[in-house]
Amino acid sequence: MRGFERHQDGSISAKIDRDEALLLQSLASQLATLLQSPDDGDPAVIRLLPDAYPDDADASAEFRRFTQDGLVERKLHNATLVTTTLSAAVDSGELSLNPGETLAWMKALTDIRLTLASRLGIEREDDRSADIVLQDLYDWLGFVQNSLVEVLDS
Repeated sequence: MRGFERHQDGSISAKIDRDEALLLQSLASQLATLLQSPDDGDPAVIRLLPDAYPDDADASAEFRRFTQDGLVERKLHNATLVTTTLSAAVDSGELSLNPGETLAWMKALTDIRLTLASRLGIEREDDRSADIVLQDLYDWLGFVQNSLVEVLDS
């Protein structure tokens, strides 16, 4: 994948290989599956849906009761949007996002990276995993996300 570029009409695009598009679709789909049936003991779910009050289980449970459904719904929407926008890119090699889709992409990439980081045991920026393949995937997702941040910042 090449970095994202901004166009005069405000849209953002990037060249993406078929395999990369399919991989990102798969990751977004896996995220959606995780969110649709969250296991409260899963470290990835804990990172995606953290306690609002870590030192007060009752207050956290009450806060979660009022906010979790909406938060999960928004995260699912973002993951689904990533999957949908990649559908055209699988064949064309061109990923195009409008400004609204860009924000959803940023959030979904964050959620995918948080999930992967929890699976790899990555807690801090300088942590590395012994699983070289998944570490490379994590780093590549960081490149994709950073490219999007940079084009938004320009």
